[in-house]
Amino acid sequence: MVLECLLVTCDFALIAQIKPIINAHAASLDLRQDSVSAIELAGRRHWDGLVIDCDDVAGGTEVLAKVRSSRSNKETVIVAIVNGSTSVGAALDLGANFVLRKPIQETRLRSVLDIALDKMECEHRRYFRYGIDLPVRFRNHLGESFTGRIKNVSEGGLAVKLVDPMHLKGVVPVEFDIPSIESQTFRGKAEVVWSDSFEMGLRFLYIEKDSGVALKSWLNLLEAQCRLREQSDHLLGRTPSGYAK
Repeated sequence: MVLECLLVTCDFALIAQIKPIINAHAASLDLRQDSVSAIELAGRRHWDGLVIDCDDVAGGTEVLAKVRSSRSNKETVIVAIVNGSTSVGAALDLGANFVLRKPIQETRLRSVLDIALDKMECEHRRYFRYGIDLPVRFRNHLGESFTGRIKNVSEGGLAVKLVDPMHLKGVVPVEFDIPSIESQTFRGKAEVVWSDSFEMGLRFLYIEKDSGVALKSWLNLLEAQCRLREQSDHLLGRTPSGYAK
């Protein structure tokens, strides 16, 4: 469950400043040195966080604007670095969560990145999907009941494999039993965000209070299992597998 961050800069001094801070948080860091490849990469997938050198990369402010407006990264934590051409206010208006001016003091950079990385952890939890196989029950707008199997789950929603082919849309009530010593039924409502005849993706819109507490406790357990597995795979020199994102 490693944080995945993208750094957009061609400033090697900045890279040298940022890399050890990111590594200290056990996060991965990909680098792009031009705006075209950065926009293309950010448009293809979700990132937990981005650091964008707005003024010293040609088209840097365009990267910021396009990343923030992309479907996959609307809520991604973005740190903007400015160097005279772009104002702090302009960077914030384009969608940055944090803005730093060059030259950047080491203590200031570390302070801001520590806060940003904590926010990235929360964002990561919303998007990271744990692969599981559990029965789930839901109803359509006519009140008809259907069943399926959960493929993966996160704080924000789940993916479901349907038992019988069907096309659902809109908001559906969802129920499933959360595994625990004392099994608890999750109850909530979710929006169908994508579907075909045999699978669909759901985004939670409403979760009953007790269900929300039980879901978070369960996800904490899944996260601990995931981290243990990653550590074991690392020690054995294997690539972690078995979890979906």
